[in-house]
Amino acid sequence: MTESERIRASYEQRRANATVDPYDFRRADVFMTIHERQRAIVRAFGRLELPPVADVKLLEVGAGAGGNLLEFLRMGFSPENLVGIELLDERAARARHRLPGSLDLRCEDACQAHVDEESQDIVFQSVVFSSILDRDVQSRLAANMWRWVKPGGFILWYDFVFDNPGNKDVRGVPRRRVTELFPDGRCHCQRVTLAPPIARRVARWHPGLYPLLNIIPMLRTHILCTISKPRARDR
Repeated sequence: MTESERIRASYEQRRANATVDPYDFRRADVFMTIHERQRAIVRAFGRLELPPVADVKLLEVGAGAGGNLLEFLRMGFSPENLVGIELLDERAARARHRLPGSLDLRCEDACQAHVDEESQDIVFQSVVFSSILDRDVQSRLAANMWRWVKPGGFILWYDFVFDNPGNKDVRGVPRRRVTELFPDGRCHCQRVTLAPPIARRVARWHPGLYPLLNIIPMLRTHILCTISKPRARDR
């Protein structure tokens, strides 16, 4: 079984066994997690002095059902400047139904995708690499993402850093692994996202507890990184 086949099988099993949608926006913990990440992304854009987002080209690896791309559209990105690549047929079909027709959405393996070199200002991944257990596949995908980014652009990375003992099909990706995958990049990382088991519990008590507990860095399980690609004159 290839790594792509293993990922397809694990997601299908997870979908068949799920009793609730773990990404249901109506759940308080999901709502607060998404908004915390959005604020962190907006701050990162400001720190990097991103030009008007309507002119920025962004590609998402692992676009899922299109939720993240919808967020970028709400931020002001132009649909014709967005590309989504999704491995799973069912998720890609849902994304195609939700997203504008002018947005370039592809159902394919990102390791084999044909994207013009240095064509993107931003290449984004959200909890994709933690689902890839084969380190060689991780390296091939990272190399593709790096080729697609323009000099002066960056990888936008969001993923968890700790292993999940309840899910053998994922593995945490610590910061040192991120820097191994992009050795030529300038990496800026911050810890974000209250640990989901804690977030689910406190959200049932009172959503206001989420930001209070999230002040404690050791309770955050994910990192948001910008990995900048130097321009030729900066190398």
